[in-house]
Amino acid sequence: MNGDLQKPARLKAHSVVLDNRERISITGVNDVESFNDSEVVLSTDQGTLVVTGSMLHISRLNLDDGQLIVGGIIDAVEYDTVEQKKGGIFSRVFR
Repeated sequence: MNGDLQKPARLKAHSVVLDNRERISITGVNDVESFNDSEVVLSTDQGTLVVTGSMLHISRLNLDDGQLIVGGIIDAVEYDTVEQKKGGIFSRVFR
């Protein structure tokens, strides 16, 4: 056997639970790329996820377990498309 072979990285379980458009719980979170009171951009094992709304705030973040809870008024939850990810975060900020 070749000792250089590595086991593939195990993906975290990913789920999104929206409660009355006032609270969203997300698992499988790798990193929070940016956030303010109207947008939270995060990296998950399933791609970049964008939560938009108003009065948004992160009430819980545990990157070791991959868990995030955001409160506020949630208007939309969407995954970025491949074309948008190529431009990076600055393309979203300066469009």
